[in-house]
Amino acid sequence: MPGYGILDARGGRGLLPWEWAVQRLTKSRNYWVATTCPDSRPHCVPVWGVWLDDAFYFSSGAKSRKARNLAANPNCVVCPEDGIQAVSLEGVAGKIVDVATIRRFVEAYNPKYQWDLKPETVLDTGPIFAVRPRKVIAVDSTPGEFQGSATRWLFEQGGNSIVVKPLRGFHASLGRDDPCTQY
Repeated sequence: MPGYGILDARGGRGLLPWEWAVQRLTKSRNYWVATTCPDSRPHCVPVWGVWLDDAFYFSSGAKSRKARNLAANPNCVVCPEDGIQAVSLEGVAGKIVDVATIRRFVEAYNPKYQWDLKPETVLDTGPIFAVRPRKVIAVDSTPGEFQGSATRWLFEQGGNSIVVKPLRGFHASLGRDDPCTQY
């Protein structure tokens, strides 16, 4: 984050633990999902969702703008509603069709939102997406914490596991030519 005075990994409070980000991804009630329209315009809408199996899950209407955007370009950003203890998850969305995963989604979703989705019929209204993270940025903006808390995690996808690499700095493992390695 050039120009923000971010301290190195040993400065301030130090790197945030991954559990800090997971807690915010789990506990938030509302999330923002940003996608890209076919004409390259951004599209950002609030959704309800759950953190499950190392990914963010949400449902959508089949004809919604976000569902159509994700069908054309699965890259997206998910942010919990809190901008003070902020988390920004960049990832790739995929449609969920596995019955066991749909059941776990419904079992997590219904109590969180006092809703009554049924595993047998939830897909009738539209797809369920899982957004697997590629990069997550987190920062605690409470007074005195911002410059010493900024943390970035990069993810390697492999099988059913996600390897978390906490980083501070730039051009870490994505390469110098990737403009998205920076904040």
